[in-house]
Amino acid sequence: MSKVNGTAVRLMNVGHGNVVVAEQIVAIVALDSLPVKRLIENAKRSTKLIDATNGRRTRAVIVTESDHLILSSLEPATLAQRLASDRGPAE
Repeated sequence: MSKVNGTAVRLMNVGHGNVVVAEQIVAIVALDSLPVKRLIENAKRSTKLIDATNGRRTRAVIVTESDHLILSSLEPATLAQRLASDRGPAE
C-alpha cells in the first residue's frame, strides 16, 4: 500500500515492475476474442492504450475506470489472483 496526497492507495503489480491502482480496475480479460482486439485498436487511436508487456507477448488486457486499456504479459488468472489478494477478503 502506498500513499498519494496523504491517501492510501493499493497498487497491483501487472508484471515487469509495472503497477496499477487496484481500485481503478474494472475488468481483466484475455486477449483471445475479436471484440477485445477491437477495443485495443480503438484505444491505440485514442491514446488510451498502455503497453506494460515490455516487449513480451500480451496475455491479458486490464480495463480501468478511465477507459484506459493496459496490456500485460501475465495470464488473466494470475492478475485476478493478485487483485483479489490486494483487495483483501470478499465483502
